[in-house]
Amino acid sequence: MPGGPELIWILVVCFLLFGAKKLPELARSAGESLKEFKKATKEAMEEDARPTVAETPRRLEAPASEPASAEVSKTA
Repeated sequence: MPGGPELIWILVVCFLLFGAKKLPELARSAGESLKEFKKATKEAMEEDARPTVAETPRRLEAPASEPASAEVSKTA
């Protein structure tokens, strides 16, 4: 991790390369990019946490039985 003097040199070089007008724009766009990245990762984590259709257990339903009256009419 760079210390104090190294950070100052990095800022001076950035100032010389990009100029005073461009630095706030670059910082703003970097902040917006970071915000969008965090939002996308949060959405991806929430999506991964939701169970999919294949993962949800199926409910077994009992087969429908015929009414008693139908059985009587068959034998009669």
